[in-house]
Amino acid sequence: MVKHSENIIVGVSIGDMNGIGPEVILKTFEDTRMLETCTPVIFANAKIVSFLKKTYQLNANINGIDKIEQLVQGKINVLNVWKEGVNLDYGKLDDNVGKYAIKSFQAATKALKEGKVDVLVTAPINKYNIQSEEYTFAGHTDYLNEQLEGNALMFMIHEDIKVGLITDHVPLNEVNKYITKELIEKKIATINQTLISDFRINKPRIAVLGINPHCGDNGVIGNEDTTVVKPTLESLFKKGIQVFGPFAADSFFGSGQHCKYDAIVAMYHDQGLIPFKTLSFGEGVNYTGGLNKIRTSPDHGTGYDIAGKNIANENSFREAVFSAIDIFKNRIEYNELTNNPLKISSNKE
Repeated sequence: MVKHSENIIVGVSIGDMNGIGPEVILKTFEDTRMLETCTPVIFANAKIVSFLKKTYQLNANINGIDKIEQLVQGKINVLNVWKEGVNLDYGKLDDNVGKYAIKSFQAATKALKEGKVDVLVTAPINKYNIQSEEYTFAGHTDYLNEQLEGNALMFMIHEDIKVGLITDHVPLNEVNKYITKELIEKKIATINQTLISDFRINKPRIAVLGINPHCGDNGVIGNEDTTVVKPTLESLFKKGIQVFGPFAADSFFGSGQHCKYDAIVAMYHDQGLIPFKTLSFGEGVNYTGGLNKIRTSPDHGTGYDIAGKNIANENSFREAVFSAIDIFKNRIEYNELTNNPLKISSNKE
């Protein structure tokens, strides 16, 4: 199996097959130019993927395999994770279909962990129908954090804006109890290193949003921003991380302040994702930073309302593939530079 940056092997989990995941996957790789960029491996079942290809009337070159070593460049490889058929009902929430989504994801993660694929791109799952005695994680990120090395970070990325989260899938009424000096330090340090190693930004500038409206208005609307957030940022700045804030979240994006920074850190899920998706929807990518392996995903969900209608837009999934490839290449370059630093020598005339 070839393991060069010009032939990056992209593992793909099929996601919820009653949703738009399979459609956007196949539409992405139907473009043969994508197959010149990477070698995809979908973790699913070749017969089902062929059926889905016919459903969406796509001209995709499917190659069924039973082990990674059989993959063929220039084709859409489908690794048979299961043999049996699965009944699909587009747009419907189905526990059985959720079970196969997790089978695909776990098999793809195992291959990523073992180095049999270079990067992982995950199609959307439904957080409700994936739950079982064997799988109790809220989504992809928590499972990856357990299986891989490092500290997982939900990092939404786009050419024009990058948003990291201090807390992600946490109920709003519990956010404050999670936000501590230690968590802020850990997340911002991860974001800073991610920008350096994965996005080739030498000295990142990071903006941090406040927890409360108007950052608490000097304690009138809460004091967490002055007692927890601000001193933590000051400490990080003294350590050499260019971090600024806290900023009032309500006016930060509308005034264009986000354009001055390489990344924005939000305190909770919707504080960061509402502006991110407003500014980048359809082209944004969910990147799990902070881990020793690379995983990306489109910025949308299962799309049950349009599933099976052959109208889903594959742009975000395609961007997820491109982002995974770019980050993989950036990491190779970063590791080469940091492991073998260039020696500066003067030329004598």
